Amino acid sequence: MTPQDRIEVENINHPGQRRKVDRAMYGAMKKAYLSLLPVKSPGLTLAEIAGRLATMLPQDIYPGGAKAGWWAKTVQLDLEAKGLVKREKTSPIRLYRA
Repeated sequence: MTPQDRIEVENINHPGQRRKVDRAMYGAMKKAYLSLLPVKSPGLTLAEIAGRLATMLPQDIYPGGAKAGWWAKTVQLDLEAKGLVKREKTSPIRLYRA
């Protein structure tokens, strides 16, 4: 894998720390994630997001949804760190686009 095949992600829970992940897997998950999130509160729960993501992911990158859970969380935390996704202070957590 070449450096161009990687992208740096952040984590809202660990400010200032970055790590590199697969660009294609990140990009596919980010596109699906942002397309399903509503643009205003109250947003969707993590369970609702997971259920909807399964049908939106490209099978060539996520065959049978493989590794989708880990990637969904990685993208969620990165998008929150970048201010593209907001978290409702509810239980369960609800997310929406900023």
